[in-house]
Amino acid sequence: MLSHSAHVPHFKVGGASASFKAFYAKAKGLRKLDPDYDHQELTPTPSEREFILSVLRANPSLRDAKAYIASFGIKPKPVPQKQQPTQKQSTQEKSVIGIPQTATATEQKTEFVLQAQTSPIIASILDPVCQRTALVKLQGPFTDRQLDSITRGLIYLKKLGLVSVIVVENEDLTRGEDGDREEIVAETMRAVKSLERQGAKARPIVSPIARLGPMDENEVPKGYDIPEAHTFPSDLGLIRSAIQAGDIPVLAPLALDSFCRTVRIEANDVIGALARGMTEAAAESRSQTPQSSDGGHPEFSEEVDLTPLRLMVINREGGIPSYARFGLPHLLVNLTSEYSFISETFQDSWRETHPTALKNLLLARTCLAYMPPTSSAIFVNHRSPSSLIGNLITNKPAVSSSLPHALLQGDRRLTPHTPTLLRRGVDVRVVRTVQDIDRAKMTYLLEKSFGRVLDQEAFYKRLEYHLDFVIVAGDYAGAAIVTTEPLQNTDSTSEPSPDSHLPITYLDKFAVLPSHQGDGTVDFLWVALHDESYGLGHPFSVNPNGGKEGHGEGRDLVWRSRANNPVNKWYFERSTGYLRVGEWVLFWCDAEARLKIEEGRRGSAGLRFVEKWEEGRVQAWADVVMKIPSSWKK
Repeated sequence: MLSHSAHVPHFKVGGASASFKAFYAKAKGLRKLDPDYDHQELTPTPSEREFILSVLRANPSLRDAKAYIASFGIKPKPVPQKQQPTQKQSTQEKSVIGIPQTATATEQKTEFVLQAQTSPIIASILDPVCQRTALVKLQGPFTDRQLDSITRGLIYLKKLGLVSVIVVENEDLTRGEDGDREEIVAETMRAVKSLERQGAKARPIVSPIARLGPMDENEVPKGYDIPEAHTFPSDLGLIRSAIQAGDIPVLAPLALDSFCRTVRIEANDVIGALARGMTEAAAESRSQTPQSSDGGHPEFSEEVDLTPLRLMVINREGGIPSYARFGLPHLLVNLTSEYSFISETFQDSWRETHPTALKNLLLARTCLAYMPPTSSAIFVNHRSPSSLIGNLITNKPAVSSSLPHALLQGDRRLTPHTPTLLRRGVDVRVVRTVQDIDRAKMTYLLEKSFGRVLDQEAFYKRLEYHLDFVIVAGDYAGAAIVTTEPLQNTDSTSEPSPDSHLPITYLDKFAVLPSHQGDGTVDFLWVALHDESYGLGHPFSVNPNGGKEGHGEGRDLVWRSRANNPVNKWYFERSTGYLRVGEWVLFWCDAEARLKIEEGRRGSAGLRFVEKWEEGRVQAWADVVMKIPSSWKK
């Protein structure tokens, strides 16, 4: 709820619009690199219009666009040190491309190569687009129309630089029955024909890539399952050659057993083997890739980086149902801290509606253990193929899990078909005493995150008197420090707040290491903060974050931020209200359980922006919070 004295923010779309223009210009530029591109065809086809709309719906932020280009954009070449021109060269007449007219053919070629290395335009023409890979499970059965919708989305991903390595599965085909191999090969060919109907080149791989049986347990995280199949780098030649030729590889879930017989196995086992095998093959290729003479970026190479960046499960079930959302899907899953809890709270009724959800949950956990930390998995219903583009560009869930639950409940995007995004994640724990804080790691985290030098003695001494709790993500990859501040008496003539006797629950610091910004740690940390403060007593807060797990009474959470802090837009979206106080902005989140009760009391009258007693409450907060000393050295 916003105070009458608060300045209602005016959200400009310039930043998002500018970032999208840059992103679309990039996509358009990639399209023009296609040798089959017709420069005379200026009017987009219906398929191209749909592609553009899919990108628009993703609404990438500037950070999202930068992250996308960092993964899929053209890799910059090192700028060579150019020799100082002689006096004779400096006085020569130059042509339109900057080459001396009297230069020899060899000199002209050398000069052109130098310009290619220093000019972004020339480099973008010579340097191929960076193609990355995704592991995709097509979990049918699907009708031809449904299959065409799915493959169209996968083709859009390829246009954006993500090549799908598809493994086909059909849940209606029982393994072990006569003719099961022929049936699954026929399903594989259906997927290939669907891709070709959409104008893509696809290559069926119906010979076994994987070998039956697990590999050794080396480098497998403790407690993780080992895939029941494996591959060696030499087994991936067909996949590598298909991608190099511009084809989308489509695999049947087949493997060689110990007697060199071809058998049909579960698609999950094939995908698990590919996740490990492709990651190891990519690492081996990088170690053998020749570097440039000055030790910089590798020279031009046709090698394909097989490291999978995404795992996509496209099925009829959609995301994983959540106990806290009354059966609607989880939005974002932290596999490190939530895997066991989701399995334990999976209701029996969901085993009928989502029969493969837990098996796919295990698949995501297995694959992401081998894939890069920034990778993610997405479970999506076949009705939402455009969600794959949004996931590729932003690497975020369709709806942020850290938004206020009142907004989530009214968001039309939150439906039974909303995708579930899964991350490897980090463990989350709650620390309640200063003695349990690793001061060296906490100091490093705060200074790296804020870019300032912490006044350690004063900061930790203040925590000894005021600390309420600290939420730590991973090995101090992120932290939320919450203190208790005594509420001062005020001379306000406004009605006293019902909880005016309670101290202020103050968010003193919220920090995430730059290396973990974009991997989901920010959302995981804020959700845990919600569960431990203003979300207490709410069914959404029963999460295994090492804290109170929903038990207790919600408390209003208050914090401040500099008015010019670029993170404020993110805070605006997650706060109940805010107040501008000089060069600061005071934010707060009301206890959700109390808001729910208040809303029920008023019925159809709804909630007013502000009650009289709230005016005094907000002013009392400002009086206390604005006097809290700085934690930084000047």
